[in-house]
Amino acid sequence: MLWPYLLTASIPLDCKDEQGSFTRCPSISQEKLLDRVIQHAELIYRVSEESCSMFEEMFVPFPLRLQRNQAGYACITKALPIPSSKSEIQQISDTWLLHSVLMLVQSWIEPLVYLQTTLDRYDNASEMLLNKTKWVSDKLISLEQGVVVLIRKMLNEGMLTATYNEQGLFQYDVLPDMLESVMRDYTLLSCFKKDAHKMEIFLKLLKCRQTDKYNCA
Repeated sequence: MLWPYLLTASIPLDCKDEQGSFTRCPSISQEKLLDRVIQHAELIYRVSEESCSMFEEMFVPFPLRLQRNQAGYACITKALPIPSSKSEIQQISDTWLLHSVLMLVQSWIEPLVYLQTTLDRYDNASEMLLNKTKWVSDKLISLEQGVVVLIRKMLNEGMLTATYNEQGLFQYDVLPDMLESVMRDYTLLSCFKKDAHKMEIFLKLLKCRQTDKYNCA
């Protein structure tokens, strides 16, 4: 298991000082900041994979594992204007790549907080699963800060005012029954794992474009 290593080896990506101003990250070069953001995205995806597998083994009977792809269990970010095909991704600008990552990050902050509260109600949820979801939730906020500063740097320190409003993407039910709760949480974990991988891919593509522009697939 990589969990103990991840807790100690990840580089902090704290971009705010005590007054809430961006001070530390702007002092880092754009290249080094992108490297840190990529590392955070890699770790978030890795831990999300472990969390999803752990939840699946603990709570989801095999016949139900295919149902998350059926109607009613669509990913909450499905409606976002995120490029999906290879041709779409190749055509968008570097700045829009980062905006796509930012939209994904911001759309998942609230659902992951919700997920922590629902997992607390499971009788047999392991401490490690709870810790992993809390860790990912915290790191996602750090990733958001880093991406925001990267966008500002790419816009020559221009003020970033575009923030995606995720209201309406995620709807809450009042005390759903246990099976519905399990399937909802399983869908959240599965979809987040998929989107976390997409964040990592977009950021690595951006890095590739900056170092080897003509050989990035």
